[in-house]
Amino acid sequence: MFESIINLFRKEKTDYAQLVKNGAIILDVRSKGEYAGGHIRGSVNINVEQLGSNLHKLKSKSKPIITCCESGMRSAAAKNILKSNGYTDVYNGGSVHRLQNKL
Repeated sequence: MFESIINLFRKEKTDYAQLVKNGAIILDVRSKGEYAGGHIRGSVNINVEQLGSNLHKLKSKSKPIITCCESGMRSAAAKNILKSNGYTDVYNGGSVHRLQNKL
């Protein structure tokens, strides 16, 4: 019983590398200029401000998506946009630089 209570308080760690190995999309929501300055290889760039009108570029609503940006703020907003539009498996990867180190 104690173990199940303790597990409630543990923060689950997301294995981003495994998600990518399993086919997750990395969605970089920074501006085109920021993206051009350096990004995760194979990532998709859709500015968070244009995400709502470009959801068709993310074909499957059930495929895992990891959002990222410069600091984690825009990626959190992008995650909320995706979730509110029916995308079911979305993760906020936070900073593109930290996410790169986790891959």
